[in-house]
Amino acid sequence: MKRFLPLALLCLAPFAPVSAAPANDEALPRPAQLEPDVQFWIRVYSEVSTNEGFIHDQHKLSVIYETLHFDADAPPRERAHRVDAERSRVQEILRHLASGAAAQTDEERHVRDLWGADATPARLAEAVDDVRFQLGQSDRFRAGLQRAAAWDTHIAEVLANLGLPAQIAALPHVESSFDPTAYSKVGAAGLWQFMRSTGRRFLRIDAAVDERLDPFRATEAAAQLLSYNYRLLGSWPLAITAYNHGAEGVRRAREQLGTDDIVRIVREYHSPSFGFASRNFYVSFLAALSIAQNPEKYFGPLERRSESQFHELKLTAPANTEALVRALGIDRTILRSLNPALRPGVWSGQRPVPSGYILRLPGSAANWTAEALAQRTSGPRPVTVAQLAPGRPSASAQSAPLSAAPATATATATAMASPASQVEIVPTPPSPLVADNVNTAASPYYLVQGTDTLASIAARTGVPANKLMALNSLPDSDYLSDGQRLRLAAAVPEPETVTTAATLQTAQAAVVESVEEQRAVAAASQSAERAEPVSAAQAQAEGPELVPDPVGTGSADPVDYSVGADGSIVVVAAETLGHYADWLGVPAARLRALNSLRGHSTVKMGRRVKLEFPHATRAQFEERRRDYHERLQAAYFASHRIAGSEIYIARRGDSLWSITQRNVKLPIWLLQQYNPDLDFSDLRPGTQISLPKVEDVPSL
Repeated sequence: MKRFLPLALLCLAPFAPVSAAPANDEALPRPAQLEPDVQFWIRVYSEVSTNEGFIHDQHKLSVIYETLHFDADAPPRERAHRVDAERSRVQEILRHLASGAAAQTDEERHVRDLWGADATPARLAEAVDDVRFQLGQSDRFRAGLQRAAAWDTHIAEVLANLGLPAQIAALPHVESSFDPTAYSKVGAAGLWQFMRSTGRRFLRIDAAVDERLDPFRATEAAAQLLSYNYRLLGSWPLAITAYNHGAEGVRRAREQLGTDDIVRIVREYHSPSFGFASRNFYVSFLAALSIAQNPEKYFGPLERRSESQFHELKLTAPANTEALVRALGIDRTILRSLNPALRPGVWSGQRPVPSGYILRLPGSAANWTAEALAQRTSGPRPVTVAQLAPGRPSASAQSAPLSAAPATATATATAMASPASQVEIVPTPPSPLVADNVNTAASPYYLVQGTDTLASIAARTGVPANKLMALNSLPDSDYLSDGQRLRLAAAVPEPETVTTAATLQTAQAAVVESVEEQRAVAAASQSAERAEPVSAAQAQAEGPELVPDPVGTGSADPVDYSVGADGSIVVVAAETLGHYADWLGVPAARLRALNSLRGHSTVKMGRRVKLEFPHATRAQFEERRRDYHERLQAAYFASHRIAGSEIYIARRGDSLWSITQRNVKLPIWLLQQYNPDLDFSDLRPGTQISLPKVEDVPSL
């Protein structure tokens, strides 16, 4: 077998704090209180197929009223009618028993007995609205077990390299049934079911390439996201739940209940977005893990798909697929199956395979060299490649020449240590172009600080206030925020701004896609209560995760954009008082008076600001606030992606300004997302700061 551990893994650095969770069962507890839930999902995954299902209580999963069996050729409408009829019948029985009437029929006695000591009138009345249907999944799960073997080794190596629990390898059983071509109606794709907005943080997703559909690249991205979730949330049950529900939602649940106990969060946390799937994601994962660890117990002998043999070459120039097929003498179908990330436009010839793409070839092509391929492809459309080492080195073989590494490999082998590792970065003096705010008249940028006003900045830099507003597209002086970078000269391009026509077009498309994606999720969530698939085809469209629920988006943004119960919010990076005024439809002066802010001083990141809502509801404000950040992030990740992270130990004299200037590609809002609980205004020596490693996404 000749497979190769992608050198891109060298850029995956640890996310975890000082002491990482052990990669064993202790890291993934199976609380006794949740055991009935786990057993329910084991039955769903192993006992009933997509032609069967359970009528059950959605909160007490041990209460299964009836098992329905459908004819294999029964259409979805016929199945849905039967489900509705059986649901109504059970609800009528519950209403009858809740009225205090005695159970008279065998069916009524059966329902009463299922509830045991909990069969009080009040509890049975509550259960009326909790009757739910769950389609079986045993045939899909069995097929997933057979498919999974094709990627077992790679997944195990990726998890081990990042110090993640090996058991996380079972997660795609819940997400996609190990189907790398899986798509959901809200836009999640691939083996690990990335939404486009989250996937773009770690993967290339554009008109030519969608790495969500590449099981190898997507696995590396999923490991990064899960490591990030673990660092933010501190436990694997919460990190796994956040993979479905999003880091923001799980952080809010933890803070609201004051606990990181997964049992309490599953049982006690209530939120419109914390639906059936989010509540059941961790227990369904535990069920999938149980079956994956002993599949023969549930399914008998299985014929497993063998691991693919392939060879990888890095393209250093765009290449036409037809030219590649002719030069390599490889069947087009085989080449396409090995490179699922290449989008249809590439295979139709409308777009070339882009430069920097890691082309995967069958094992029979392992003897190809870069020179030989260059000779065979010379002509009108030459293809130039740099060959990566054939075969798959062991996980310990982590050193490789820089020239052999793919474009994403921007870190050294030290980045592959366990999550407990730290990479200490020696502070370097600020660049002369971004000198501190003492001599800003000679510098192209000025970093706004909490006490600054537009007038004070103008006086300090020698740039008139009206010119500052024009250079930075400020509608008024209230659009200043703590940590904001102000341009002082028109001739210097802003490092965080997309500057080419091609990348600008890509960024604009990313913003549109992000907005459309969020609308699709919102529209789907409106019908989530009745989104209970009754057939395999519907389950595939709804999920295709085995616990269908379109509400959970798995967003990697951990920031809580909601308004507090007292009508206040916490200021986050890239926000200004002017933004709040616009979103609320009130004068900025009113917000200044409400918060006792003098003059035109800025709002400081981390400060709590009071709001009032005479013209907009809280929900409207939250929607506008989230939309602003989604657009900001979509535009950024259209031209950048995260290639790992490293731990920086703060030194004396460090500030938010000095840290971000070590990498001008790192915006303050992204630094805050990686350190949401860190107060950058009180940065003390020895503080651990997680720094995302950002790289450019090659333009088309």
